[in-house]
This record gives sequence, C-alpha cells and structure tokens, in this order.
Amino acid sequence: MRYLVAGLGNIGPEYAQTRHNMGFMVLDQWAGDADVVFKTERYGDVACVNFKGCQFWLLKPSTYMNLSGNAVRYWMNKLSIPIEQIVVICDDLNLPFGTLRMKTRGSDGGHNGLKHIIATLESSEFTRIRMGIGNNFQHGEQIDFVLGKLSPEELETLPQLAKKVIGGVKTFALDSAQRAMNTVNTKE
Repeated sequence: MRYLVAGLGNIGPEYAQTRHNMGFMVLDQWAGDADVVFKTERYGDVACVNFKGCQFWLLKPSTYMNLSGNAVRYWMNKLSIPIEQIVVICDDLNLPFGTLRMKTRGSDGGHNGLKHIIATLESSEFTRIRMGIGNNFQHGEQIDFVLGKLSPEELETLPQLAKKVIGGVKTFALDSAQRAMNTVNTKE
C-alpha cells in the first residue's frame, strides 16, 4: 500500500522553524528517524519511508503554501495514490499549541493550503492532521504570527508532537482511521 503524506509549509531558510511550517518539520523528523533523505523533484522535496509493508511518500511542496494543491495532485497522479490514502499535515491557529486534530474529510478551516488542495483535487475526502499553533496575536498581526518563529518552549515540545503525528499516520495506514483519530485527537 502506498500513502502520500504532504507536510505543508513554505520553502526557504527565512521560513525555517516558523509556525506555518509545522508540516515540513514533522516530515523532516520522520525522514531523519527513518534515515532517509529528501530529494528535490518536481513540485517538492520527496522521500519514501517503507514501514511494515507500506510505502509512505513524504512530500514537502515547493509551491508555497497557497499553491500546495498543485504538488499534491502531481504526486498523487504520478504515484497512482487514491485520495483516501492522502494525509495532509498542517498548522492550525484555531487550536491551542500542542493540540492535534485528525479528520478523514472536512472543510479547509480557513487554511489557504488546505483550501487550494481541496479546490485542485475537487474533493475534501482526504485525511488531514491539524497541529495547533494557537492564536496569541493582536488584531491585524495574524500573518506575522503565523510566519513567526516557534518559541524555544514550543521547539522543545515539537519532537514529541511530531512523533504522535507520525504514529497516527502509521496507525491510519496499518489499522484504521478511527483508531488513529482516537490516538491523535488529544491535547498534550
């Protein structure tokens, strides 16, 4: 079984360790833990992790957040992966930092990356894991907050959150969506 796991973020060193790059950071940890290296390919950096008979294709789109659907559609078609076997990992400012939410379908929740993926695929029938980043910003400062660097405390917590997300994706593939959601949808 093949799965496409798209971690959303923006390319470039100026976006490293920003709240909007939570998806990239999870995939970086997964690749590091699995001792695989990303290769720059069309529409993104890609790595493949084999685990218990499953291939997890990790995708960090190079299209910038608001055009993420182009990368997801390209790799979905290239690898012949059905939409039900796509998982998108992204940040969510509607959830407190440390809160994770996994759903097998749904709206974009105001997230421009998800909005573009839904529009491009013409479907919202893919799994998404939202990683809470909180909303500790003043009116009009949302962009600065989302593109701001994680605090040292948040960075310290991130590996454990990433481990939980990775475990959730593996459970989704090897067991069931329901069991994965039961594991992931808790606050640390």
